[in-house]
Amino acid sequence: MRQAVAVHDLSISYGKRPILRDVAFSVAEGEYFVIIGPNGSGKTTLVKVISGSLKPQTGRVEIVGRSIEAIARRELARAVALVPQHAPVDVPFTTAEVVLMGRSPHLGLLSIESREDMEIVEQSMRFTNVEHLARSRLDQLSAGERQRVLIARAVCQRAGTIVLDEPTASLDIAHQMHIMDLMEKLRREQGVTVIMVSHDLNLAAMYANRILLLNHGKVARIGTADEVFQPGVIEPAYGCSLLIDRNPLREVPRLTPVPGEFTGSGPVK
Repeated sequence: MRQAVAVHDLSISYGKRPILRDVAFSVAEGEYFVIIGPNGSGKTTLVKVISGSLKPQTGRVEIVGRSIEAIARRELARAVALVPQHAPVDVPFTTAEVVLMGRSPHLGLLSIESREDMEIVEQSMRFTNVEHLARSRLDQLSAGERQRVLIARAVCQRAGTIVLDEPTASLDIAHQMHIMDLMEKLRREQGVTVIMVSHDLNLAAMYANRILLLNHGKVARIGTADEVFQPGVIEPAYGCSLLIDRNPLREVPRLTPVPGEFTGSGPVK
């Protein structure tokens, strides 16, 4: 299977502080790939590099076999769409206008959107269930609605790979599941590659084909949920005790944090 994204020996530092160190992995086309790790492990920096918004300092990133640095910005935007963690709340545009922005990489410098572009906008809003919000301004929407609008914009972009930086952060469980289901539907029906950063280990286990665990800027483990969620791997990365059993819905690992009172360590002071 062809690789949608390949990362080779990637290292990045901010000043003298290393953020990513010799990170290497690949993601196959059509894969649901989830990046996990504790705070400060380099997850957001990694997705910025993959999406082209941050240049590698050492190492390289390839998109469908081509160096990302050799791909023009407009062409890269047709290959990779980025969904940020938070939608801006002060954007004076309607939902339809925000989603239409996803067509920009496909338009000429002075071109206006065609009937086909508008049809793609409508299809993208229907797919993400925001068509009823088409005339509502972004700052009038809830956090979950705004996140779906950003996903609709990415779908409208018609990129082969969608990169999401913690899209379910600060959302309630219903909205979290809806977004995870949306991405699985997009992957299954349209063959889109999904690369997602997530703090929710159980959602990662349920949806991901493979998981990348980052710790201190390095790849601690990469593989299936069963391969990554091993006590000797996941507990040292997060620095806490975890009960690992089986999720009865998907037969994947299920993780439950163990409070200090059950480990003898007591509460953190």
